[in-house]
Amino acid sequence: MRNVELQERTKKFALRIIKIVGALSRNLTADVLGRQTLRSGTSVAANYREACRARTKAEMISKLAQVEQELDETLLWLELLVESQLVPVHRMGRFTARN
Repeated sequence: MRNVELQERTKKFALRIIKIVGALSRNLTADVLGRQTLRSGTSVAANYREACRARTKAEMISKLAQVEQELDETLLWLELLVESQLVPVHRMGRFTARN
C-alpha cells in the first residue's frame, strides 16, 4: 500500500509543479527556469513509478536514487524561482521548507 500512497503523492507533486510553471510570467528567465523545473519536477513521479516496477532490489535502489536526485534538482529550481522573485514564496508552501 505504501507504493500506491507514494505514487499518488508524487503525482500530486507533479501537478503542483505544472500549476506553478504554468502561472509564470512570459520572459526568457522564467521560461528557462520553468522548463527546468517542469522537467525535473514531473520526472519524480515517473521515476518513482519505474522504481515500483523494478525487477531486482538493486534496480529499485538505483531508480530511487534517481528520484532523490530529481527532487533535489527540483528544489534548486524552486529556490531560484523564489529568490529571483519570479514566484512569491507563499505560492511554494512546503516546497522550499527544509526541516
